[in-house]
Formats: sequence, C-alpha cells, structure tokens
Amino acid sequence: MGGLASAEELVYGPVRSRRLGLSLGINILPPNGKTCNFDCPYCQYGWTRVSSGEARSWPAPESIVSALSERLREAKLSRTRVDRLTLAGRGEPTLHPQFPDIVRGLRAVRDRESPDTRLAILSNSSTAEKPAIRAALLELDERYMKLDAGDPMTLRYVNDSPISCTRIVEALRTLPDLVIQTMFVSDPEGRMDNCGDIAVGPWVRAVAKIAPRKVHLITLDQTPASSFIRPVSDVRLLEIANRVRQSGVPARAFLSNS
Repeated sequence: MGGLASAEELVYGPVRSRRLGLSLGINILPPNGKTCNFDCPYCQYGWTRVSSGEARSWPAPESIVSALSERLREAKLSRTRVDRLTLAGRGEPTLHPQFPDIVRGLRAVRDRESPDTRLAILSNSSTAEKPAIRAALLELDERYMKLDAGDPMTLRYVNDSPISCTRIVEALRTLPDLVIQTMFVSDPEGRMDNCGDIAVGPWVRAVAKIAPRKVHLITLDQTPASSFIRPVSDVRLLEIANRVRQSGVPARAFLSNS
C-alpha cells in the first residue's frame, strides 16, 4: 500500500494563508492526481476523474511522518515559525485507508519537533460519521469542516456529494469544537450556485443546528473546474455572514481585499 510520492509532494509550503497563518501542507493522498468523493465545480484541482474506490498508490504512513519530521527540522534550523500543519492536499485526506495511524504519527512528530504548532485538517465532512475517522479527527487541534449547502438539491449541484445532507449535518452536529468552512459561488445562469436566498436559508439553519465554534465564508480566488461559476461579491458574503451571526453563531467573511 506504500506510495512513491516524494517528500516535497507529501509536505509542501510553507504557505501563507489568511485563515491559517504560515502553514505546512500535508498531502497524504496518492500522487499525480486528485482523490476525492466530491466533485465540486469550484475545485482548483479540476474535476474528479478517478473514483475514490479505485486502486490507488497510497503514501505509507511512515513516509508521511518522515517527510514532516524533516521539514520541521529544516524550519527549526532556519528559524521559521510555522503556525499550522494542515492536512489538505489534492482531495479528501480522510479517505486514506490508514488515516488514524497517520494522525497519531503526525501528532508524535509535532509534539517532538514543534509542540507549539497546531495540527489542523481541511475536510469535506463526508466521513465524519465513521467512528474511526471521528476518533482521529478529535486527536487534531483544529477541524475545518466543509458545509456548502443545507438542502439536498444545492448539495447535489455544488458538491455532487454521495452523502446525504442530513447525514453530514448530523455528523457535524455531534463533532465538538469545529469550524465550518463554506465556499460560496455564483452562476449567472443559476445552474450551480449556493449564494441565493433559497439556498442560504436552509444552510443557515443547518449551521445553527451544528453550532460550530465559528464559520468561515470564502469565495473563488483561483481558477475553478467549471467555467460557468463566478465569485460571490464581498457585499453578498457580508450579508450571509450577518445572517449567520443573527442565528447566534460567530462568522467571518474573507473578502477579496482582506
């Protein structure tokens, strides 16, 4: 099952992020492609061409841990302060068959080499109901979990998700201390957007039910898979963020000029 990804493919950056500070990205997915069970039109990595169930060359946990250890030692020698170690990469990181083992290994390296650095994940929330995945998520310091829709039709258009909206919301509702991240996109033809009132209403109610620590609202800043969709205006992002706050949940809109 061990993959042949290079150390540079496994751990990349550091990347400067408005949300995460200076972050080392950790890609635990197979090299040379995208591995995801969603097919979002806004994805910067393009459309999902390979099924998540197909045989893939998964990087071995020991290779991932070794690559992170090396990069953290390099950061220490160069006196580079890394704010976060972020499980992300080209797809959904929790799909790795040995995800819990990887999390335990990454925690051990972090604790040894850089104990003040936060260990985080960017996840599409699709596996959050699985007991082994939930246990591993709880071992991380920060969980940034996707929720782009609060109703089945919008979820279908914006994520092409195989998981029902109800199952995702219920899984997130019982996962403590998380941040919801939502990508809002617009479509001039109305084919695949989630920023109109019809979509925003159910989404706000779903967010209120989950009661996360915070909500991050973002929009396109890179080339998406679909040529049809467009970014949402700063004004609209602020309007949606205000609706979330009115429901009792803290929210921040990341604007194009911020």
